[in-house]
Amino acid sequence: MPAMTQPTPQQRAPQPAPGQQVHAFELTKDELIDAPIEFVFQAVLDEVGPEMTMPDGTCLALKIEPWPGGRWFRDLGNNAGHFWGHVQVIKPPNLLELNGPMFMSFPAANHVQYRLTPEGNGTRLKFTHRAMGLLPNELRDGMDEGWSHIQRRIAERAKRRRDQR
Repeated sequence: MPAMTQPTPQQRAPQPAPGQQVHAFELTKDELIDAPIEFVFQAVLDEVGPEMTMPDGTCLALKIEPWPGGRWFRDLGNNAGHFWGHVQVIKPPNLLELNGPMFMSFPAANHVQYRLTPEGNGTRLKFTHRAMGLLPNELRDGMDEGWSHIQRRIAERAKRRRDQR
């Protein structure tokens, strides 16, 4: 696991401008991964948890408690950290839903869904992130890059597990 570091000022999430309007946001991704569903589901848990990194390689080392109502958070040690959300639904190996403020330190609500379906020898992974709140433009503009990075890592991790069996 990469070393956990504090984000630089450039890495911190953008803040909403005074008087900004409430916005809604939706991002979806649909990918066929050449690995069994159990491997893909475990890769999802790893990548939204202890193995999560930002596109620049900064390790977020999140913790996820994989049961309904389980916490999803970043533990910085010494009773410091960031609450990202809760596990809303978990039905291994087919569904994981998370909700909460995530990485946003301003008024916002988020819902993330990973839906997995066996397809041939692989797994169809459908991802949806919906958010609403005071979402700065630069935050919305950067969402695709961040989630694409995580999706790539999920696929790579699942394929590595497949190749190691």
